[in-house]
Amino acid sequence: MKYHIKSTKDLTEAEIKHILELWDISEWNTMKSSYFRSFFKDSEFHFLMNTDENILAVMRVNFDFTLQIADTDYSFAEAVGLVAAHKEKGYGAVLVRHFKENVTQRNLETIGFCHSDLRPFYEKCDIEILHDKARMIKESVGSEWVNSEDDDILIFYTTQERKELLNQLSSQNNAYLMTKE
Repeated sequence: MKYHIKSTKDLTEAEIKHILELWDISEWNTMKSSYFRSFFKDSEFHFLMNTDENILAVMRVNFDFTLQIADTDYSFAEAVGLVAAHKEKGYGAVLVRHFKENVTQRNLETIGFCHSDLRPFYEKCDIEILHDKARMIKESVGSEWVNSEDDDILIFYTTQERKELLNQLSSQNNAYLMTKE
């Protein structure tokens, strides 16, 4: 198995097709590679591949992610879209370990999110979890701010100061996901 990182522009047609198949999101199933590259232009992809260069697991890093906390903007890299080609083989866990090591070496402040039922997986991968803190993040939907559907914030790598900021989130101290217009 080999750990590999590619920018969106360096993905092959076959890799894009395979990623979309693995993600299995109905609205994206017919996405053309040119649109994929444009849609995910602020991303990089992390892979676990076998010796035949087949994708065993994939994860995307979104570099266009900013949270506003107490009127201050904090940019993070956001880890999303983790999926393994085969369940219960450990490929996802191996990719997460490589990924955590990579962002730590790069000093890349990276967080992710999960539902509470995935806590055991991330605990097994030795990822620090801020329980029930993702619900304190508000996202703009139309003209309203609504709570995130995720439960937990995953800390892949960040400073102690930023971790404490995220850990202090509450119903009285929300974070707001800032999106570019």
